Amino acid sequence: MDEQVAQLLTAVLERNELSHDDLISVWFTATPDLHSAFPAAAARGLGIVDVPLICAQELDIEDAMPRVVRVLAHIESDKPRSEITHVYLGAAAALRKDIAQ
Repeated sequence: MDEQVAQLLTAVLERNELSHDDLISVWFTATPDLHSAFPAAAARGLGIVDVPLICAQELDIEDAMPRVVRVLAHIESDKPRSEITHVYLGAAAALRKDIAQ
């Protein structure tokens, strides 16, 4: 899980031209089938050590896409919301075809 979460966080930061200093806090959720590691541990591995991080489990909904980690990042930015890039990697892009980049 660490590698995929690191890839997701890196994509979020790069596509939005953000640095670790722009992060205020980050909330991770994972589907119930993911229980081998905390997604926040991957963020710590990227050097995000002075930002509050929290992990939670998604609702266990029948027929929901399995093996999904979501990230909600609170950031400091002058960009208008319309210029923020929402990142969905791999099969997760099917979850929000309207905003997936």
